[in-house]
Amino acid sequence: MELARLTWPEAKDALERAGVALLPVGSTEQHGPHLPLGTDFLAAEWIAKEAARRGGFLLLPTVPVGVSVHHRQFWGTLWVESAVLKTYVAGIARSLSSHGLKKLVFVNGHGGNTIALTEAAHELRREGIPAYVYVWWRAVADEIRALIEGGGGHAGEMEASVVWHIAPDFIRSEKFAEAAAGAAPTWGKSIHGVEIGYDTIDFAPLGCVGSPERSSPEKGRKILEAAVEKLVAFSRWLAETPLEELLPKPHKP
Repeated sequence: MELARLTWPEAKDALERAGVALLPVGSTEQHGPHLPLGTDFLAAEWIAKEAARRGGFLLLPTVPVGVSVHHRQFWGTLWVESAVLKTYVAGIARSLSSHGLKKLVFVNGHGGNTIALTEAAHELRREGIPAYVYVWWRAVADEIRALIEGGGGHAGEMEASVVWHIAPDFIRSEKFAEAAAGAAPTWGKSIHGVEIGYDTIDFAPLGCVGSPERSSPEKGRKILEAAVEKLVAFSRWLAETPLEELLPKPHKP
């Protein structure tokens, strides 16, 4: 059930039946010369939409801009401050709660969002709204390790495989060699143990970490399938767990 496609009378019924709402949150930021700016929100949206379809959950409209200031030197990157994202998603959760649906999963597609979403979830839980952060690539870390050969955490083999599966028209496979040649082997840069790579451009001149050359749509399909399965399983657990068991415990006697 996609909330944005419903009329308000239809939404009333959907809100009563869904049990759990899924909010995809991503980013619009550079992903090298070979992947689209929308990589992160496209992945989060695809996973959340498929999980909502399989589990009968309510799919909320995607939040497409996140905490991406560290990519700002690359053209087209958009960002908001962490405090803005936290306030924004918490506001969505509170409005949803006013309609009676209190259980929410933030389906996160961008690592830079994680702190803001986690802080929002903790705050909401204290208000009686159990919200949780599903960082999809962490949930399927074992599956990624088994499939991905080239490593890298940004615009590398894993993300290229995912985009190749969900949006093949958006990928520029002819740019893979260029991306690989300019890719950083790992995220960040440090001197004497001190992190100095505040911005992506400090260590990755083309914005890539890891080579995309061994990516494939089949690898993307397997990774995404695992991500959807785990999100469905978690959301079913959340729907079945009584609300009072999800809220903060009282003071010890």
